[in-house]
Amino acid sequence: MLTRPENTKADAILAFESSCDDTSVAIVDTNYQVIINLLSSQPEHLAFGGVLPELASRLHLKNILLLTQAALQQSGYQLKDISAVAVSVNPGLIGSLIVGLSFAKSLAWSVSLPLITVNHMLAHIFANFIEHKDIQVPMLALVVSGGHTELVHFKSLTEFSIVGKTLDDAAGECFDKAAKLLGLGFPGGPIIDKLAKNGNPNFINFPRALSPKDNFNFSYSGLKTAIRTWISNQAPETITANLPDIAASVQQAIVEPLVNKTVLWAYKNKIPFILLAGGVAANSALRRQMEIKAAKYGIAVRYPSLSLCMDNAAMVAAASIPKYLSGNYSSLSANAFSLKGTKEL
Repeated sequence: MLTRPENTKADAILAFESSCDDTSVAIVDTNYQVIINLLSSQPEHLAFGGVLPELASRLHLKNILLLTQAALQQSGYQLKDISAVAVSVNPGLIGSLIVGLSFAKSLAWSVSLPLITVNHMLAHIFANFIEHKDIQVPMLALVVSGGHTELVHFKSLTEFSIVGKTLDDAAGECFDKAAKLLGLGFPGGPIIDKLAKNGNPNFINFPRALSPKDNFNFSYSGLKTAIRTWISNQAPETITANLPDIAASVQQAIVEPLVNKTVLWAYKNKIPFILLAGGVAANSALRRQMEIKAAKYGIAVRYPSLSLCMDNAAMVAAASIPKYLSGNYSSLSANAFSLKGTKEL
């Protein structure tokens, strides 16, 4: 059974994403075709080694109207061509979420359009539907980002359950922490991924928590501690001389449990598709190793292009499509909240 309906008429959804430090506005039709997807990043945070929440909110406030005007102008669409407004409302930085939601609610009210609220992590999963038309249910999504590590089983587009999750720190947090300890900068994931391409993943045997035999949860707090302890016991010249090998070893310790547990759960439960989602889904080792291991069991792996792995409004629109087609709209009294996890709102 196909995971999406066949649409003879494609309506257009105007979507907004402002959960962290990227402001994004997109127009996507109900056939998952991206009309336009604009994004404004915030390099101002680099000086702080992470995202400064108050600054992020103020920059969203500055950028969101300008991006909306540019999206309409560059796409040739007018507000009369839009059928619904979608916006991410959780999880994320609460101030940033409120900026996007307030703007989306005001716009929806002013032109009498239905409002659709979207879970940000669900949006990352649905980014896959934009580029992959062959996805079928049941499917298993591995959601990996700065603050999330979850295994999500989908019986249908709107019926899903969390079958595994992190018990403490997320995979993305571990990448960032390791990069900071090594003095590599922020965000850590892309930097470590690039260095690791020329390194030996078996240089250091960092620990892997929670045996995958009967446990599909994840834990990275112990790995973070192990990385910190190892680095503190090394001379600076040792770190400098072996940086690619250290990066590769860190990356392998993060990626290996993700691959093993995801493929094992999919195999045990006869799931034909694995979807990667979230910022860490851009990691080249995770993609490669997941495809190789899943192929041994006849399981297909799908992941978005690199640009769609990052926070963007096109994925918010994609996640809103099943709700739009079923008339599952949100009230203008809807509020943002920062509670973590993949949820149906």
